[in-house]
Amino acid sequence: MSGVFRMGPETHAIPMEMYRENRERTMKALKTAVPGIKESSLVLLQGGEDKSLYDTDVDYVFRQESYFTYLFGVTEPGCYGCVDVFTCRSLLFIPRLPEEYAVWMGRLLTKEDFKIKYQVDEVHYADEINTVLTSKNPAVIYVLKGKNSDSGLIAQQATFDGIDKFSVDSDALFPVIAECRVIKSPKEIEVLRYVCKVSSDAHKKVMKYVRDGVSEYEAEAVFLEHSYRVGGCRHVSYTCICGSGSNSAVLHYGHAAAPNDKVLRNGDMCLFDMGANYGGYAADITCSFPANGRFTANQKIVYEAVLAARNAVLEAARPGASWVEMHRLANRTMLGKLVDGGILQGNIDDMMVAGINGVFQPHGLGHLIGLDVHDVGGYLSHCPPRPTEPGFKSLRFARDLEAGMYVTVEPGCYFIDILLDSALKDPQQKRFLIPDAIARFRGFGGVRIEDDVLITENGCENFTKVPRTVAEIEAWMSSK
Repeated sequence: MSGVFRMGPETHAIPMEMYRENRERTMKALKTAVPGIKESSLVLLQGGEDKSLYDTDVDYVFRQESYFTYLFGVTEPGCYGCVDVFTCRSLLFIPRLPEEYAVWMGRLLTKEDFKIKYQVDEVHYADEINTVLTSKNPAVIYVLKGKNSDSGLIAQQATFDGIDKFSVDSDALFPVIAECRVIKSPKEIEVLRYVCKVSSDAHKKVMKYVRDGVSEYEAEAVFLEHSYRVGGCRHVSYTCICGSGSNSAVLHYGHAAAPNDKVLRNGDMCLFDMGANYGGYAADITCSFPANGRFTANQKIVYEAVLAARNAVLEAARPGASWVEMHRLANRTMLGKLVDGGILQGNIDDMMVAGINGVFQPHGLGHLIGLDVHDVGGYLSHCPPRPTEPGFKSLRFARDLEAGMYVTVEPGCYFIDILLDSALKDPQQKRFLIPDAIARFRGFGGVRIEDDVLITENGCENFTKVPRTVAEIEAWMSSK
């Protein structure tokens, strides 16, 4: 079908109109941000390229660059996209492929095919870009260049042979388009709702599948199968984290040196952090539950402490609320429950000053999410800086919440040996830890509860639909 992205008849249809609206919104914002911007100015983005697996002739499965997806929705590699700042007229530049390409990769799409498929105004070959742009006589070409505050890497700047003869601005566009991506449009929200529903259902399948003797990678496979077969999600948004037992305290478990290869055993706590990806848009959900489907007393103490923190944030999150204060609220709530459970002792205010919150939750409360799982816009130049106080340094953004933001809420509690050992040696921290209780929880692992949440005009809406209370989890895992 032309004019939409859709993997199959039962999957979500993303209209190309969504990308047109993104272009219009970005051009409007750019004109506001650059007083006196000249007519005939253009925005130029360069899409991603195929990449070989080292020196082989095998390519990685291609995934489009996120900013390019935001403005054009194009899934093919080797393209450029251009937008007239004042008219929003769109140009797509596609690779000129040799005829024999069709033997191996299928029928070559014509320029008219691309025009219909992506609902753009003009299509040209990429080797014509210099000639075509020269004919447009642009006053300025605005290109993308800026640092991602999560990775520290620089966004890809468009380049081609002959660009040096044009007046190019590489400063103005990045903060504008990144800020546009922070607030989701109604059509983007429906894509995010869809991929979160697919991911939620996949997590529920995993919860029913696991038992003593199942490997972590089998749980990962169940998630992947449902996400792709049912949801049409060819990709996941990040490496699946399927930690059980002590592995559930490894924040980014599942990497090459720990590839979800432990066997689940009775008594293990599972922490499964997995999110599908559809049309470039991400989900990011964590479910924590006992491998055998029944909580022990110790597991219940920790789980309900984290659940209380999550519930407190969902109740308080609304436009104008400080994300830093949401993190503080979650930390204080969890620490209070750990005191009630006999794991910690003392005054919560004093614990926060001493950084006990960072011992048990060394990561931030959550992050922006959208076309990137850790989405852009956290620390742009107009945003509050990264906090420096103990337990807050890992926050991925420090902004006040706004309607249309889409965030993860993911409090956690972990028993990480290196952090516990350090706290027990620190005079300011060890007074809050009850040594016998800490010894009892060594090897416990951790609990994280992560939901994908839309900030609305009056509060928030949680898109994640999985069992969350102890009773709900036990009932779900015991049902046929």
